[in-house]
Amino acid sequence: MNKSFNLLFYVKRSKTNAEGLTPVYLHITVDGVRIEISSKRYVNPAKWNTNGQKLTGNNEDTKSVNAYLKTLEHQVFDVHRDMIERKLLITASNLKDRLLGGKTSPGKMLVTIFQEHNRQVAALIGKEYAKGTLDRYETSLKHTQSFLKWKFNSTDIEIRAIDHEFIISYDFYLRSEKSCNNNSTVKYLKNFKKIILICIANGWLDKDPFVNYKPKVKEVKRDFLNAEELEVMANKHLVSDRVSQVRDIFLFSCYTGLAYADVKKLKRSEIVTGIDGQKWVYTSRQKTDTSSRIPLLPQAMELMAKYEDHPQCVNDGLLLPVLSNQKMNSYLKEIADACGINKELTYHIARHTFATNVTLANGVSIESVSKMLGHTNIKTTQHYAKILDMKVAQDMSKLRQIY
Repeated sequence: MNKSFNLLFYVKRSKTNAEGLTPVYLHITVDGVRIEISSKRYVNPAKWNTNGQKLTGNNEDTKSVNAYLKTLEHQVFDVHRDMIERKLLITASNLKDRLLGGKTSPGKMLVTIFQEHNRQVAALIGKEYAKGTLDRYETSLKHTQSFLKWKFNSTDIEIRAIDHEFIISYDFYLRSEKSCNNNSTVKYLKNFKKIILICIANGWLDKDPFVNYKPKVKEVKRDFLNAEELEVMANKHLVSDRVSQVRDIFLFSCYTGLAYADVKKLKRSEIVTGIDGQKWVYTSRQKTDTSSRIPLLPQAMELMAKYEDHPQCVNDGLLLPVLSNQKMNSYLKEIADACGINKELTYHIARHTFATNVTLANGVSIESVSKMLGHTNIKTTQHYAKILDMKVAQDMSKLRQIY
């Protein structure tokens, strides 16, 4: 909030009127950024005292103009003090807007808009949004509030104060102060951009501050289990029923491609007879609410039959007795050690395994894989295809035979 702040009255000789009078303008400079305001007063430039920033003379007209300019100066200082007391972001543009609009109309505030957006998302959980979506926006709001404190020592700012420099500073803050990696930074700013788009749509913001911000999500290495690791895990004798249960549910996702949240909510009623007379999963993804229709492989059928009489499944109509995600991932680390798998095993690797080793590597078309995974864009599925060197080798081997 400790910004340099200066005022300067001057005559604008380039706008001298037919009577030879020149308009008086006020320069407001904040941190080296200058903006001008017309005083709406015309004076004889020969009588203008540049150093004193006023007219010379003692007649009534001169006194009236000088008194008016002094009053205008006091108004600017009053607005500036008011903005400091309100902990608002002070820029030359903001100060001018408040001066011309009046101190009683502070404009739309960023954090207030963000909070209202999140309140609406919370009200629509289970209808239009998943709980995870709200969690992401709440985290984004917290980062935004901490950024405002770090950068401006302020709890909120007017939406009109957000410009390209604000976005770049926020990006730097997430990477440096919060130690976010590139992709997390991009995702947080993507969430923030939704709030900006709401402001633009409502006419609260004239320009999109993101217009020159071009971040790129970096492709990350996606681990998956190869055929040998999958077989070792499936056949491994484990120390307890609870660990075996986690292994089985993980393997079920390896053979269906379902994410943790989707397996946890999967009902017995969502196992139906498909168009081919075989058993299919008919469900919708919690993350995107898109449909997933997956033919069940024999291994998946065996795993779900194993828990047919499990009390949790019988009582709640669930297909499998799924533990919390935290407990599942904790046990998976233990399972990886027991199986000699040198990978950071998390539940989501099961979905990667289905996309790569179980389907694409065995000749299933990328269009079919995309549909089973419930992807809304086939480009998402293509990320899996890029890492299958073995599949590329097999395809080229067939091509060599032709040539």
